[in-house]
Amino acid sequence: MAPTLPIGALLNSANPALLDPRKLNRHTFWCGQSGSGKTYALGVLLEQVLLHTRLPIVVLDPNSDFVRLGEIRDDAPATDAATLADRTIRVLHSKPGVGEQLRIRFFGMDVRSRAAILKLHPIHDAAEYNTLLRAEGRGVEILDGEPLIQWLRSGDDPDLHAIALRLENLGVTDWDLWAYENEDVTEVVDEKADATVIDLGSFDAKEQMQTAALAVLEHLWNHRHERTGRLIVIDEAHNLCSPNPSTPLEKLLTERIVQIAAEGRKYGIWLLLSTQRPSKVHPNALSQCDNLALMRMSSAHDLAELGLVFGYAPADLLERAMHFTQGQALFAGGFAPEPQLIQVGSRLTEEGGSDVAVPLR
Repeated sequence: MAPTLPIGALLNSANPALLDPRKLNRHTFWCGQSGSGKTYALGVLLEQVLLHTRLPIVVLDPNSDFVRLGEIRDDAPATDAATLADRTIRVLHSKPGVGEQLRIRFFGMDVRSRAAILKLHPIHDAAEYNTLLRAEGRGVEILDGEPLIQWLRSGDDPDLHAIALRLENLGVTDWDLWAYENEDVTEVVDEKADATVIDLGSFDAKEQMQTAALAVLEHLWNHRHERTGRLIVIDEAHNLCSPNPSTPLEKLLTERIVQIAAEGRKYGIWLLLSTQRPSKVHPNALSQCDNLALMRMSSAHDLAELGLVFGYAPADLLERAMHFTQGQALFAGGFAPEPQLIQVGSRLTEEGGSDVAVPLR
């Protein structure tokens, strides 16, 4: 019997809704407007992946919605609770002093990434860009935060002094992100936990969030020839894969995600992009998705766009998304045996970012 992921129940039926986990080796687009239950439903899927597969999950989590993925609810069925308790779930936090901290090595990243963080152009800022290359050639070992500034200013090289000034002026040395002697995020990812949640939700500047995401994706891409299957979940994907990136860092990050969408499948790097509207994600990433999960969507324009991109989703079922209630969804594509309307099942683990309730008197 083929393996299945029970995701809920078919609408107007007592029959279970089942997805094919083998087809998660295709990219997935997960979409629904605010309040549709999109994040809750995504949590249900991730729990089922943890229960029924050996597929490592890496979650890039801009809103800290999955930081409690390892906390099992009191009402979870005993068998599922015992199985989930046996899974290894690592959460790297962006909030200082909370659990394992998310850390990155500046000089562990590619030179293009370092240049993007510093807003350096290889031609227009040729001298400073070349400084990044020469720093590696000199065998510098401690290149994070203040030790880097000290090293850059320790000699008489004006280009090194210019890099130090740029680091300070951009506030990069003040980021509570650099690893120093601590474990780097890529080392944690390489341990292949059942789920690794990269919490990006507590950074003061979006550049820190983008840098952390780029470090993870860059590392996975650079090691793609190892062909280690992974499901890379990018929640609120518009934060990291905009259709109109503007800064060097945003452009490089979007470029990397689009490259993984186009070429990563054959290397076992499989994306799940979750967002509120299709137009908020770069079209070259969206067009590579072979699975669709659609929750409530009241915009006729957005539904028409989805119909053009995902031809395997019937138009009449797409239109019904305008009238979905919370937790209802359309699943179509490779991971659904046929397009199906479902009511998503209950969570087994705690939500990290549930809605704030209106206080009543």
